[in-house]
Amino acid sequence: MTEQTLIEKQLAELFINWCGKAPNIILPIPPSASYRRYFRLANDSHTAIGAYNSDLLENKAFLELSAHFRKKSLPVPEIYGASKDLSIYLQQDLGDLTLFDFIYPYRNRNSAFTPEMKQAYLDTLDALIDLQIKGFKDLDFSVCYPSEAFDKQSMMWDCNYFKYNFLKFLQIDFDQHALEEDFNNLTEFLLQAGNQFFMHRDCQARNIMLFNNRVYFIDYQGGRKGPLQYDLASLLYQARSNLTEDLREELLHYYLGKVSKILPDFDPTLFRHYYDGFVLLRCMQLLGAYGFRGLYERKQHFINSIPLAAANFKEIANRLNQNFSIPSILAVAESITGSKWLPVDKKKAENASLKVMIYSFSYRKGIPKFESEHGGGFVFDCRALQNPGRLEAYKYLNGLDKPVADFLKAQSQAEEWLSYIFELTDRSVEEYLERDFNTLTVAFGCTGGQHRSVFCAEELANHLSYKYGIKFEIIHSEQKNWLKN
Repeated sequence: MTEQTLIEKQLAELFINWCGKAPNIILPIPPSASYRRYFRLANDSHTAIGAYNSDLLENKAFLELSAHFRKKSLPVPEIYGASKDLSIYLQQDLGDLTLFDFIYPYRNRNSAFTPEMKQAYLDTLDALIDLQIKGFKDLDFSVCYPSEAFDKQSMMWDCNYFKYNFLKFLQIDFDQHALEEDFNNLTEFLLQAGNQFFMHRDCQARNIMLFNNRVYFIDYQGGRKGPLQYDLASLLYQARSNLTEDLREELLHYYLGKVSKILPDFDPTLFRHYYDGFVLLRCMQLLGAYGFRGLYERKQHFINSIPLAAANFKEIANRLNQNFSIPSILAVAESITGSKWLPVDKKKAENASLKVMIYSFSYRKGIPKFESEHGGGFVFDCRALQNPGRLEAYKYLNGLDKPVADFLKAQSQAEEWLSYIFELTDRSVEEYLERDFNTLTVAFGCTGGQHRSVFCAEELANHLSYKYGIKFEIIHSEQKNWLKN
């Protein structure tokens, strides 16, 4: 029995123990920033999310924190059951809509930030304040993992994560001793802010679910005793959410007003005194994560976050340096400006004559004829990826359907595979833009032209649109589905 089969068997047993009936389907959910593996289990009347994680101490922290928060009527998922060794557990299914997904039109600049989006953030701030203040009361912090509090060591971990997984990886020059001195001074300063609150640790829009007209928090397994500022910084300075500075200030003002009404001795001025420092620390932690999970593990959505996170880092380093001397941190912020991971000139791409033709096709019917002036291009064989079409749940779906995309991301490591293709096509796109070429052709083939090739073609189109804003056309040979940009 494979590990995958064993996990699904144990999850099915937990599901039966919970609702009395076996699941009809067990579908993988793509991983995000962790090594936990998630599944959606469902039958005709019940649905739940199953999780497997080999880090048992992390699981214990999540389960015990969940129990504590549920007793306080705080918005976290209900836990339905767990295996004896705590490696597997079953929790409430809160759907698929995250706050991050909810603001998708704004993030992609297809619309302004709407009143509904703003209200979702205000609701999140209300819920966050309850989690931080009510969640702190009577909490046994000895269950927290890997540490009980956001202390000096935890802060230095974040600083060094940034140094070794981002600066070193991108070969950014820095003075080792001077940078360490800045790290030490910054963390000593931030320790003065106090830590008598619950800190989610990763309070960003992907970890906030919008379900039944209510905000829910997930992925707080790294939560611990900490300051108020860090979670707010995490929420407002998430790179891909790309909130404007005016909106951040408006939400910050709302948060300070709400906390002031709950805590009689709360000082908004003192909060702001330390706030920019925590924003800077969070930006460094994010860049460290994006370096490791993106540049090293080649997960594209982390790579896509680097330009905005780097811009936030530089902006906040300049702002903080006006009142708190961090010359070496500021120097590396300036050095990152010339990195290839920063935004390209989209105006140049948008105004260029270059158009990328993207095909999906079936190898049974052969490679399509490219209609380009020079007849060249890339052809990539997607048959190295696991075929969802062999499974009954996906047989009548195609690569445009979310369950198929989820399967390929979770089961076939498709993101890593595609990252190499993106690197190749990016080089050609940039060269073609310089030489004023008109057409680049990229084709993806699989056995039937239904699942893998369609998914990969769509992912490349999304990547080119995000990075370059370039013109493209997708031709799904077997789907009779033409999408144009």
